[in-house]
Amino acid sequence: MRLTIPGAILACVIVTSSGLAGENVDLVRVDKSDRRLELIGSGKVLRSYGIALGADPLGHKRHEGDERTPEGRYILDWRNPNSVAHKSLHISYPNADDQAAAKARNVDPGGMIMIHGQPNGFGWWGWLLQSVDWTDGCIAVTDTDMDEIWAMVADGTPIEIEQ
Repeated sequence: MRLTIPGAILACVIVTSSGLAGENVDLVRVDKSDRRLELIGSGKVLRSYGIALGADPLGHKRHEGDERTPEGRYILDWRNPNSVAHKSLHISYPNADDQAAAKARNVDPGGMIMIHGQPNGFGWWGWLLQSVDWTDGCIAVTDTDMDEIWAMVADGTPIEIEQ
């Protein structure tokens, strides 16, 4: 059996399935105290998601293993479709200031901070895992939310993380 889809319908399906139709994200904003991640476009909140953070979320990340989520302005610089969690977007931590501060304290600043979904195979637990801070410093969302963020946020998008 062969399915034929008229070109006009196919074009419509492609645009709407990407989640980008008229909604360009130019900033990702994270409010750690409110446990919210927002996708911002043209100064308006396009989407808002509940998040889980590092297991010790208060304050800026200072060194490897402190289980803190960094604070400040970074870039979402690359993505991993095959991560240990359901998709991930890399946050450009540590920046030059973070590296200098860690060097002054003679510690490793850490790295590999991501926005990601649930651990692979545990997506069905998302409702439970999102009720506690459980990551090593990353920002976790449900798998469904990660799929939407993945489709809407381009590499190179700035991210602001605030306490």
